[in-house]
Amino acid sequence: MEKRETGLMSENILQRLHQWTPTISVGVLTADMLALGKELSILEKSGVKLLHIDVMDGCFTPMMTFGPPLIKAMKTSLLKDVHLMIEEPLEKVADYVAAGADMITVHVESGRHIHRVLQLLPTMSNVNGAERGLVRGIALNPGTPVETVHPLIDEVDVIFLLAVNPGWSGQKFIASTRRRLAQVRKIIDASGRDILIAVDGGIKRENIAEVARMGADIIVTGSAVFDGKAVAENARFMLESVKNIKKGG
Repeated sequence: MEKRETGLMSENILQRLHQWTPTISVGVLTADMLALGKELSILEKSGVKLLHIDVMDGCFTPMMTFGPPLIKAMKTSLLKDVHLMIEEPLEKVADYVAAGADMITVHVESGRHIHRVLQLLPTMSNVNGAERGLVRGIALNPGTPVETVHPLIDEVDVIFLLAVNPGWSGQKFIASTRRRLAQVRKIIDASGRDILIAVDGGIKRENIAEVARMGADIIVTGSAVFDGKAVAENARFMLESVKNIKKGG
């Protein structure tokens, strides 16, 4: 399958993200892997910009999913939003950048030197185009105090709040996420930095608009898009649900 060209090649990704928000990042984990090229093409035509790739190592989470070779093999104009749920990412993050990640998110709970990981990323070049830059994210599990972002606030572009415990399917959106999002927003405002907030986990048709109203800039959704055969319809519904909030809907 030939690589699809994207008009974003010469544009800074972080700047584009700020222009697009609120928006969705579609998790590929529940896509049909035997027809992945087709499914990615459908997402592209539906107006989706971000492809969320959950990397699980079987240690930080009970599941194992993708590695760098499969990420590299995903030929798409969608921005690769790579969420590393792996132990000690410091020595591994370069492999995911080399695989074509546009955005790398690491967990605050996943290693001893997470600050060092975030410092390392700006020294690396986006293989899809150096001028695009690399977006740096930090993720927090539902049980992790939001105050843990304080020492990292100057090194991140996006803060991901998980609304479920990572690695187990079928979980419901944790209600305390609303309060946690408000707390993170206060921390960001106090820092004076323009940092995006993402919410990941338990996002369905029934609650995506509510999560957007909470103030999330990026909302990760997967099964709600890929369940059933109406991928294009589902993607457009989820995308329009958050865009309508931006319009005051």
